Amino acid sequence: MDVLIGSTFPLSLIRRKVQIEPSSLSELSALAARAVVHSFWGHSNTYAAASAMLGFNVAPRKERPAISLDEDKLPALDGISFRDCWILSPDYVSGFRPEIGAEVSPGKIANWQVLRIRWL
Repeated sequence: MDVLIGSTFPLSLIRRKVQIEPSSLSELSALAARAVVHSFWGHSNTYAAASAMLGFNVAPRKERPAISLDEDKLPALDGISFRDCWILSPDYVSGFRPEIGAEVSPGKIANWQVLRIRWL
């Protein structure tokens, strides 16, 4: 099983009906434990904190990988098409905005938001 994960998803690549719903860290971690994770993580300043919290490395295989669309308008990465995409984004403490390219300390992350995007 293959899992697609990122810190954001470009909405301009949604070209067919999708369902987006909040999920949980435990559901994402359990899924990733039994799958091959394909990451298009775009924010290098949160790799370490997200990886430590999830228990697996979210760094992509190459720097700044680009998602594409297959002929069915599904997201594709590493030559694989996906019907699901998991987005994990940090909720920062009030008033904090990370500097570009700077590592974010875990103390600046108040919580994490998990979204599951399903292509229908």
